[in-house]
Amino acid sequence: MSMLFKSIQFKDLTIKNRIMMAPMCVYSAKDGVVSDFHMAHLGSRAVGGVGLIMVEATGVSPEGRISPYDAGIWDKKHVEAFKPIVRFCKSFGSAMGIQLAHAGRKASTDAPWLGEKPLNSQNGAWQTLAPSAIQFNEGFPVPKEMDYNDIKKVINDFTNAAKNANDAGFDIIEIHAAHGYLINEFLSPESNKRTDLYGGPIENRARLLLEIITSIKSVWSENKPIFVRISAIDWVEGGVQLEDSVYLAKMLKKVGISLIDCSSGGISPHAKMKIYHGYQIKFADEIRKKADIPVSTVGLITKPEFADYLVASDLVDMVALGRELLRNPYWPLYAAHKLGVDIEWPDQYKRAKL
Repeated sequence: MSMLFKSIQFKDLTIKNRIMMAPMCVYSAKDGVVSDFHMAHLGSRAVGGVGLIMVEATGVSPEGRISPYDAGIWDKKHVEAFKPIVRFCKSFGSAMGIQLAHAGRKASTDAPWLGEKPLNSQNGAWQTLAPSAIQFNEGFPVPKEMDYNDIKKVINDFTNAAKNANDAGFDIIEIHAAHGYLINEFLSPESNKRTDLYGGPIENRARLLLEIITSIKSVWSENKPIFVRISAIDWVEGGVQLEDSVYLAKMLKKVGISLIDCSSGGISPHAKMKIYHGYQIKFADEIRKKADIPVSTVGLITKPEFADYLVASDLVDMVALGRELLRNPYWPLYAAHKLGVDIEWPDQYKRAKL
């Protein structure tokens, strides 16, 4: 049997296959409240057979959003908006995850189709935060260097968001520690120049992430898994290197993280990335082997045969699809056919079964 369609278990949760929908912002929420678009967007992937749907980077606070159009999970109104979407997707057998995020110094920007530039005082800009007062790029504001009160608030915001995610019915929370956003900014020596307990060696740079995890576990069921998405490398000299991420993964395993979701880059606009089909697999494989923890990866994984090979060869435990699932919400149904696997189709679509 294809390994891509073999179930996998994390704590008390069984996921029906190894296909994850990567978290992708769609910039279609108002005041953080998800919309009818999100129901169609996420629901169609559940109908299409995705094993784990990971909801886009969702702000743990208003100032933690990338843009004013991001989904949010800091308020009960967000819980109520998510509930029917989560319920619908789970009714088609998909596990539901939500990525909890704070954008740090990359916050307060416009939607991609509006230019993705930093907002200004005329269009609703807000104060951005970072471990050090270093702007992301020319034209971006200099963020406020976070003091201990700011750090405590962020930890509390993640904890409140985790409680709300539980109330909304999510099976998994994924902490966003990648792509140059706040937690990645603390992890990376490229952006973290602090000399206190949150800067310097990797143990200090990982302190915020570890404190967030400890706090989240006080409100998140022990029987439910927690994932962490990391940038395995920053693609810049002086940034996070793979050996740092292996060391971090070992720390995360010790505190009970169930899976490392491996991506890369995002900390610097000057990163020189080498992109090809499956270009991040080598990072995930190294972390899986050396830290002995389940991993997923993403990055131009488009062919069913390739995805199946990655799982069957023990390179990864799950594959995450991003743009390919935007192009084809029913990719898992197509992949099963290509791999000769007879999986259950939704009753409403059985007359079209391949």
